[in-house]
Parts: sequence; structure tokens; C-alpha cells
Amino acid sequence: MFNSNPFAELSAFIPPAFMPTFVVVMIVLVVAGTLFDIVHKGSAKYFFANWRKSQGKGAKTVDGGELVSIAIQTGVVDVLTSGEFCNARRRVAHLLTMYGFLTYVVTTAILVFGYPTPATPAPAILPMLWWIGGLMVCIGGYWFWFFIRADVAAEGNSPLRVMHADLFILSLLASVTLGLIWAFLQTRGAPGANVFFGLYIIATTVLFGSVPWSKFSHMFFKPAAAFEKRVSNANGTRSNLPAPADKPEGFGSARTQPRHY
Repeated sequence: MFNSNPFAELSAFIPPAFMPTFVVVMIVLVVAGTLFDIVHKGSAKYFFANWRKSQGKGAKTVDGGELVSIAIQTGVVDVLTSGEFCNARRRVAHLLTMYGFLTYVVTTAILVFGYPTPATPAPAILPMLWWIGGLMVCIGGYWFWFFIRADVAAEGNSPLRVMHADLFILSLLASVTLGLIWAFLQTRGAPGANVFFGLYIIATTVLFGSVPWSKFSHMFFKPAAAFEKRVSNANGTRSNLPAPADKPEGFGSARTQPRHY
């Protein structure tokens, strides 16, 4: 099961060009949705306006070498290791979901475009990475959904409570979960595999087609915001905020540690 390319088996009942076309359409939806989100919310305009404002009011000038150093720190700490999360459980869940999603998406693209039919068998490592990536998304995503969300962990709300902000994580989990179920049933030749494939296509379309209304585009905005924050700290503006305290107080109680940040 873990060595079989599930997308190659689709050529037995749908045209081989279907999945490559579908992937291209999903990419177009992400690009178009992100651009729409930027224009609609004015994110880029706000970012550059805030950047110019902080550069003009900074107590010191940040030179090119320091900017490169800050960019590297941002990439390593804020992007690659999600250093903005103080809570270790939330950080691990986020990293599992993030790296699982990247592995899952990249291997999906390689399997779909490079090995579309059984006539061109994929190296065993690729389907295995596809499964590993999908399982990482499920572990990190369901862990976050049932045990880490702020309104569930701290406020005692039901884990089944759904809000608009949950669109991204729910559509992501639905897409990956249905994809894994479909692949499992297909490798077993079990009935119902085609039904789960159709549900997988619908959930994936919702995931990538809902970019303007979900948190999907945050993965593109957050690195820029983290970089701007580090530059503001370096030049002394800090967006008009006081210097960060070494030992912040006021979160949780003396006996109970906060669980949601």
C-alpha cells in the first residue's frame, strides 16, 4: 500500500490528463485567491506603509548586512521552526501539520505529473513520502483541533464548535483524510473507493478555492510580518510597543499554566 502510486491507478477509469489539469487549476485558485486577498484586505499596502513609517522613525539605521541577518533569522526561527509559538504542544502540532502538508503537496505534484499511469512506475520512496506527509497532517491537525484550540482548551467549548476561522484547518483535514481513505480503499480494491475519490476532489477544491475566506494565505503573509517586526525591533520603533519583558506576567494563574499560547 505504501509503495503504490494511487494516482497512477486512476488512469483505468478517468483520462490521464484529469489529475494534472486539476492540480494546475488548484494552483491558479491559490494564486488568484491570494492576490484577491491582498487587494481586498489591503495587506500589501498596509505592510509597505508601515515599513516606510518605521524606517522614518527608527532610532537607528539598519544596514544591508543586518537586514540579511534578520532575514536569515526570520527564515530559520519564524518560518522553519515556528518560533512564534511559546507553547511547545502547539508548536509541535503546527510543525507536524506544516511539514506534512508540504511533503504531501510536493509528492502529489511529482506523482501526478511525473508518473501519471502504471506504465511509468514511481520510485517507492515517493508514495511512501506521500503517505507520511498525509499522516503528519492528520496527527498535527487533529491534535490541534481537539486538544489545543484556544476556545476549546481554555474556555471549555465543545471541540465540534465550528467558526468561520476554522475553514482552513477543516478543509485541509477533510482533503487529506479523504485522500488517504481513498488511496487505502483503492489499493485494496475495495468498493466505495471511487466515492471517496469524488469526496476528496470536492474537499480539495474547497481547500484551495476558499483562499480569500480562510487562513490559507496567512502562510504567505506571516513571514513578511515576522520580518517587519524584527526590523522594527532592530531600529528601535517596535511599532510603538514597549520593549518585550524577559519574564512576562499576567497569563494564567500561579497554580495553572496557560494552555492556549
